[in-house]
Amino acid sequence: MEKNIIPVYLMPGMAAKPTIFDRIKLPEDQFKIYWLEWMIPEENESLEAYAKRMILKIDHENPVLLGVSFGGILVQEMSKFMKVRKLIVVSSVKSRHELPKRMKIAKFIKAYKYAPTQLLSNLDVLKKYAFNETVSKRIDLYKTYLAVNDKRYLDWAIKEMLLWDQEEPIDNAIYIHGDKDAIFTHSCVGDCIVVKGGTHIMVVTKYKWFNKHLPELIIDSK
Repeated sequence: MEKNIIPVYLMPGMAAKPTIFDRIKLPEDQFKIYWLEWMIPEENESLEAYAKRMILKIDHENPVLLGVSFGGILVQEMSKFMKVRKLIVVSSVKSRHELPKRMKIAKFIKAYKYAPTQLLSNLDVLKKYAFNETVSKRIDLYKTYLAVNDKRYLDWAIKEMLLWDQEEPIDNAIYIHGDKDAIFTHSCVGDCIVVKGGTHIMVVTKYKWFNKHLPELIIDSK
């Protein structure tokens, strides 16, 4: 029976804990979910090298890979070096051309060299300077889901996201995007499943949609 179970590996967004997938439940007689976690990058490690290192965390042949946001970029890179049953990319981008204008500008001026990642590495200090209760609550939310607050990781992740050079969407990948995503605003264009009302964190807020539709998307032979 175990041989017929489909392994599904879930990769969270930048610096996030895999607990963002807490509410993702798939039929246990068909699927088994495995959570992937971010590693601290090695010095001057490329995204390609990091993807190859992450593949070593996968214990099954031909698994399903699902990634969210920057995790969606990572699983696309991983799929270039391994065979996957299905590649599912959520709340992310299909190519470098879909990065928002502000990120393209940040890439051009090399703003990633000056990103204040030291603030993210100490959210308790940042909270002291929150100028209203909404910002304070948002910081608490980040703390709930933030897994990696290492400055080296954050510097690396921001740089690799901005410098991602994929030209075209990956054939046969399933791209899922919310029409209310305020981070990646152009990713609903083209071959993409659009979730109405879905925001950048819809894997948390629209978990019922994923629980309903992921099984059929994975099993679909197309």
